[in-house]
Amino acid sequence: MLLFHIASRSLVLRLPDAVRASPPASRPLGMVRYNSDMAKFRQVFSKAKRIAIITGAGVSAESGIPTFRGPGGLWRKWKAQDLATPEAFSRNSSRVWEFYHHRRELTLNSSPNAAHYAIAECEARLSKQGRSVVVITQNIDELHHRAGSKRVLEIHGNLFRTRCISCGSVKANHKRPICPSLLGKGAPDPETSDAQIVASDLPRCEKSDCRGLLRPDVIWFGETLDSNVLTQVEKELDMCDLCLVVGTSSIVYPAAMFGPQVASRRVPVAEFNTNTTPNTAYFTHHIQGPCGTTLPLALARHESEVI
Repeated sequence: MLLFHIASRSLVLRLPDAVRASPPASRPLGMVRYNSDMAKFRQVFSKAKRIAIITGAGVSAESGIPTFRGPGGLWRKWKAQDLATPEAFSRNSSRVWEFYHHRRELTLNSSPNAAHYAIAECEARLSKQGRSVVVITQNIDELHHRAGSKRVLEIHGNLFRTRCISCGSVKANHKRPICPSLLGKGAPDPETSDAQIVASDLPRCEKSDCRGLLRPDVIWFGETLDSNVLTQVEKELDMCDLCLVVGTSSIVYPAAMFGPQVASRRVPVAEFNTNTTPNTAYFTHHIQGPCGTTLPLALARHESEVI
């Protein structure tokens, strides 16, 4: 599969030039005229046995978490893309940790929304019918877990895990703050000065024989995605008989290829978004509107369900 061959590619933020340059009249084979009828989607949903749900930042945005490319994408005077890189961490680990401390606090103060709960409830309900739901998320905020989803593949990592840059140890970490020196730091106001915390006071590995500097266990721009996670994603996309693409701009690769990859097998793919995206024409359904409004309707118990 195509996904296997791109497992070593870096996270990138744009469409390939060949795709961006294609006018509607020269759309590649596989593109379809999408249907926006919720009732028709519900008919397809009622027959699906293995459902893969790909979620992006738009889902979490409805919980108050800014997207990288939305109006809240700036932290102080920097774009998130300028801070979420290995180079930025090497240059100024204090600033990067302030940024992630702010994101952690913002996330801990947020709650799952109706879209998260609709997905979790659907998974629990369909599992009793011998059907399956898996979430493949680009989000790092754990809101799917907090809503009750059990089968979640996090392709961009997790904001509440740390990785030691010395020994490589990965651990869950929900401390608030993650270290004393970050207490009260991380304010996003453009006029706020950097705290300039010395490296020895930043989050450190708890192993007594290491004490190396910790970093968030997330995929930064320019880094490769976890091949083990991508292998699981590939397996789920190969087996699904219905795919939902929810709240994603479809411009971050390789995740932007997941939906079209499923569509190439002639499997129904439904996009749920507030707007059309560069991939909309590949999909069989496009349901427009806030995910917290459309998903509960789309994933509710169908009249054909007996359990």
